[in-house]
Parts: sequence; structure tokens; C-alpha cells
Amino acid sequence: MTTVQPAAKKRVPFWDNARFVAVTLVVIGHGIQRLTSDSDNALIVYLFIYAFHMPAFAMISGYFSKASPPGSRQMKKVLTDILLPYFIMETIWTLVQFLVEGKKEFNPTTPSWTLWFLLALGIFRLILPYLTLVRWPLFWAVVFSVGVGYFSNVDSTFSLSRAIGIMPFFVLGWKVRQWGLVERWRVAERVTWWVRGAAIVVLGGWLVAVVLLIRPFREIKLQHWFFYDDSYAGIADGAWWDGAVRLGFILLAVLLSAAFFVLIPRSTTWMTGFGQATMYIYLLHSFVLYPIRETGVLKDEHASASWLLSMILACIAISIALASPLIRKVFRPLIEPKPKWLFIELPDEKPGPSRTDPTGSRRQKT
Repeated sequence: MTTVQPAAKKRVPFWDNARFVAVTLVVIGHGIQRLTSDSDNALIVYLFIYAFHMPAFAMISGYFSKASPPGSRQMKKVLTDILLPYFIMETIWTLVQFLVEGKKEFNPTTPSWTLWFLLALGIFRLILPYLTLVRWPLFWAVVFSVGVGYFSNVDSTFSLSRAIGIMPFFVLGWKVRQWGLVERWRVAERVTWWVRGAAIVVLGGWLVAVVLLIRPFREIKLQHWFFYDDSYAGIADGAWWDGAVRLGFILLAVLLSAAFFVLIPRSTTWMTGFGQATMYIYLLHSFVLYPIRETGVLKDEHASASWLLSMILACIAISIALASPLIRKVFRPLIEPKPKWLFIELPDEKPGPSRTDPTGSRRQKT
């Protein structure tokens, strides 16, 4: 008897392209951050990116998330794909900071630098099945995001403030799949010229606004609104209408993210394969940038436009390098730990390895 093999899932190049561009914007943002204190040009790029890059990243993750009650396999994936890599990378960061800065504190409740997003994904995965039991889950996610800013006691412990702050984008990504918008409008296969033109106008309009208003934006420290990690009292004066300001920035991020997705190539490109290594780029790039940031190279006399362009190009190169097969092979035990010895076997588990990372990217066999 011949056994019929199930058809392999067809990859959609659009999502791999979107993942790579989004995570590369993350690397660029972190790479030029130290330049923003001395360079208006750097701050312009920084504000342009930060208005939408993490919301777009969260939408992608939400699009590939399931809201059904998790079985034992799904619960193990939260441990192996999110919590265990977080603990490993946090431990490494503690060691690095001890050797370089002399810090002796190990506190996994407070994420180091980029690790907050891993905890946020874990929180999203745990909350989504419950949130979707109530009517209008997207509405409530927005209410939570706007409301959490009024509570100063909700802070960066376990990334709770930031996770709640960007939750609407994750839920929106999930809702987009529930609504079938991608299939209905065939966004993944074709976009008409006028839609692309509108997307360019939207992103270009935001860029022009940042350029023209860079001085007042610097004075009010606009970037802190895009972090979603502090209360309104910590960002501004804690006025009663600050919630409306956050709501406005949420709407802006959705608009800019939509324009971003419209402009992403739909076909296979040179960057499609790199989009399958999103977590490697995200978790490892901070270790590459750390010595550059800490040596003081990106300060004062190195705040020129040429240095800014050099850092942007370097960050793109870093993203490409960290997505290479060699890096993935070497660092797989840290990024994709599979401690089978840690778990008991349960009857509801399906056989076979899982190759889907927390951002929804289905990994190829290497």
C-alpha cells in the first residue's frame, strides 16, 4: 500500500519579506539610537521608524496566532519558543553586563533591552484565547492599551506595561485573518498602482511632518510615546486627555503599518529567505550593536549624515548576516531550544517537530 504524503504548506513570500523588513527596521532603530541625541537627521529616521515598526511586527505575530484553547503541544511551545529562549538570553545578557559594566544583578523579571518583546508575545499567547471569548476583543485591547497609561504602578516588570500598550496591534493582526481581508482583497498577490501610490503618500506625509516638526518633537521627546512602556505621568504631565493622545498614536501606527504592508513585495525576492530567521536577527542583533553603542563611537563628532547612512547600511548587513545558515546552525540551541527531557508525554500531542517561530515564520529544514 502506498502512503499518501500530505501536501507541504505553500510559503507566501509576502510574509517572509514583511518579517525581514520589519525586523531590519528594529535593528536600524537600535543602531542609530545613540546618534539621535546629537543629530536631527538621526532623530528624523528614528521617529519615522518607531511610529510603526513594532506595531507592524506585532500585527504579523498576531496574524499567525491561534485563539483556540491551547493543547499541551501549544503550551509547550510557549515554554520552548518564548520563555526558555528569554531565560537563556537574559542570563547571557546578565553575564555580558557583569563582565563589561560590573553589574552583579540578575533579575529576569526586568527584560534586558530587546527581550521585552519575547515576554510580550508570551503574554499575548496566554491572553488571546480568553480575550476572544468576549465581544469586540479589539475594542477591549484598545481600552486596555489606553487605560494602562493612567496607572504608574504598571511598569516594565515582565514587560507588562509595554505588552498591554501594543496589544491592540497583535489583536488587530489576528482579526485581519479572521476577517479574511488578505484573501478577500488579494493583498498578498496583487495591489493596484493607486493603492501603492496612496501608501507612498501616507508614509511620505509622515516623513514630511517629522522633518518639519523635528524641533518641537525633540522638545517633547516624542519617541517615548512610541515605546508604550511608561505611564502618562512618566511621559508628559499626566493630564486626563493623555489617553486620547495615545489613541491618536495607535491610529497613526495602524495607518502607517497598513501603508508599510502595501509596499512590501508580494513575490520572492533576495530577502525572502532571510525572513525565515526573524528570531535569530531579533535576539542576536543586540549583542552585535552592544559594543558599538557602549564604546561611545556613536556620539558627538560622529553624528553626521554620513555616519547615519553608514550605520543604516551596517544594520542592514547585520540583519542579513544573522539570518545566514551558518549563524542559524551555530545558535539554534539558544534560539530554538528543544529540551524533550523536560516534558512528559501527553495523549493530545501530535507527532512531529514544530517549525513555526513566535512571529509565525515556518522554518525550513536545514
